[in-house]
Amino acid sequence: MSFPYPLPALDLAAPFDRHRATVLPEWVDANGHMNMGYYLIAFDRATDTICDQLGVGWAYAEHRLGMVFALEAHIVYERELREGDPFRVTTQILAHDEKRLRLFHAMHHAAAGWRAAVNEVMLLHVDFAGRRAAPWPELTQQRLRAMAAAHAALPSPEAAGRGIAMRRSSAGK
Repeated sequence: MSFPYPLPALDLAAPFDRHRATVLPEWVDANGHMNMGYYLIAFDRATDTICDQLGVGWAYAEHRLGMVFALEAHIVYERELREGDPFRVTTQILAHDEKRLRLFHAMHHAAAGWRAAVNEVMLLHVDFAGRRAAPWPELTQQRLRAMAAAHAALPSPEAAGRGIAMRRSSAGK
């Protein structure tokens, strides 16, 4: 399948480091920091950035070629971002198969460099007409293989695969 729109030049940076944004005033809550729900929006937009790289971003759905659905997402909040803070999101491909893609995003304060949060997300490619899981287009699979090969040299993120749990403490006994 060829795409009816231009694809960006393939970026094999490891990790993928293209998404940039700023904490908007409407994203800040009464605590004076970015509200937890807006971290998910920011990570979702970073997912859009890598989907564009793979040819399956919003243009893909607008042309009724297919869609990408999120199956599961997990966020770990590490430091506060405040109104006006610039941030960047790096993305690492952890795994993929013919229909799914597992990503790990890390959000960093763009000026100071510290990490604010991480997000792991599992995506599924879906046929537009049937709304059922379907294999990625061949060109997307080629791009995924090339990017995943570049990302394979990266260490596995410590927070990847992490679940929610309460650690036992002596105070809680």
